[in-house]
Amino acid sequence: MNYHPQLLDGLQIFVEVVKAGSFTEAADNTGHSTSYISKEITKLEERLGVRLMNRTTRSLNLTPEGEVYVQQCQQLISDAIQAQNLLMGQQLEPSGTLRVSCPASFGIVQMQDLFADFLRSYPKVRLDLDLSNRKVDMIGEGFDVIVRATPKLEDSSLISRRVMTSRAVTFAAPAYLQQYGTPLHPEELAHDRPNPHQCITYSYLKQPRLWDFVNQYGKPTTVEVSSRISSNSSEMELSLCRQGMGIARMPAFMLTGELERGELVELFSDFRPMAIDIYLIYPSRKHMSSKVRAFIDFVADRLGQAEAA
Repeated sequence: MNYHPQLLDGLQIFVEVVKAGSFTEAADNTGHSTSYISKEITKLEERLGVRLMNRTTRSLNLTPEGEVYVQQCQQLISDAIQAQNLLMGQQLEPSGTLRVSCPASFGIVQMQDLFADFLRSYPKVRLDLDLSNRKVDMIGEGFDVIVRATPKLEDSSLISRRVMTSRAVTFAAPAYLQQYGTPLHPEELAHDRPNPHQCITYSYLKQPRLWDFVNQYGKPTTVEVSSRISSNSSEMELSLCRQGMGIARMPAFMLTGELERGELVELFSDFRPMAIDIYLIYPSRKHMSSKVRAFIDFVADRLGQAEAA
């Protein structure tokens, strides 16, 4: 192995800048001057021969090379801290702040008790929860784990682990069906039909008005529905649907017995269920911190035992 005396120079400064989001805040956090921080980043880029970040007076954004490099740097620093703790005799039990981003609806309906039980099991862990339906930047915003529910996971350099499978359910309130009739085929929801059914759509989807179905013979159908209401809140969709405002479609894990109690009526049950998978997303499966590993295993065990129908 060749000796590289400058191999690790600037790594911690680079990670601090990414975490802080600016040279000025990174300087405050590390006790250095802003000019020192800037020079260290410049020297690092010159040594590597690539530009790691684009910066202006108002913003700082990682280049694609910077995105990859910061993940590796964070892992190197984490490994060094763990090695130091081991030599100093400290136990490597899960501890510290764990930052988790989770869809608000899934977190509230499915994971409230799970979060509480995890904290009871690991008393030295502090939980920083971001319950939001927005698409977060794992590296830029400093999340350890992201929970994501999707029918198809986007390609990414991040690691994903499927922990639960649900299905998409299309339903309406009895009052709506009594007033407007019960559609027997998804094409009856199409916006270009005379007097189409009114649907409630989820605005955070890339194409909220395009609903996919697969019939019992495996033939796919995509319908552009007529949307009377669009919302970024699944809870609001569900509430308005209960009140007869339109037909809704969402993951089964959002329901808490409404179909069984007759408050809502499932539509197109003769069509094949569309799977919605729940994933845990994290930067790397190698050398992950004990708190991240403990959380991933804990969630996978709990949700794997209680998959939504």
